[in-house]
Amino acid sequence: MTWTDLLISGIDETYKATDQLMAMVGDDELDWKPASGSNWMTTGQLLMHLTNACGLCCQGFVTGDWGLPEGMDMQDLPPDAMLPPAEKLPAVESVADARRLLAADMELALRMVDEAGEDRLDNEMLRAPWASPECADQRLGQHLLGMIEHLATHKAQLFYYLKLQGKDVNTMHLWGM
Repeated sequence: MTWTDLLISGIDETYKATDQLMAMVGDDELDWKPASGSNWMTTGQLLMHLTNACGLCCQGFVTGDWGLPEGMDMQDLPPDAMLPPAEKLPAVESVADARRLLAADMELALRMVDEAGEDRLDNEMLRAPWASPECADQRLGQHLLGMIEHLATHKAQLFYYLKLQGKDVNTMHLWGM
């Protein structure tokens, strides 16, 4: 199996399951968040985060375009800009918007795998721009796989949000079956 095969399979499976879970959210539930603890995203914020948790980051790794102003890199950002508190995160206005944005992000992720090509995925070594200097470089393919894992982690978060809201979800929903 090649990096391309592995990444495309992971993208297809993870986005499919994520979209199915999103479809279980009602527009009237976008403000919901867990009642205990602190720094929780609302469901609307979580849906927004899901829409750019993978493809947009894949674009950053493949093209070097992280969406920052010209001449600025991630190390120039203050810590609260890199990881802002939940209350500062944007939210979607509707589930339909979230699902549309998720589909666009999936297309971007697939386009970036294709643009990178197998040789770069296997041989190009780089460090995530948020990584500390002592972190080792990793293959481009590993970084893209990490972005799929990032999406999968937040997909699981949505699964538990749905469970906490009393929705009838089970392991089959988590895996998109």
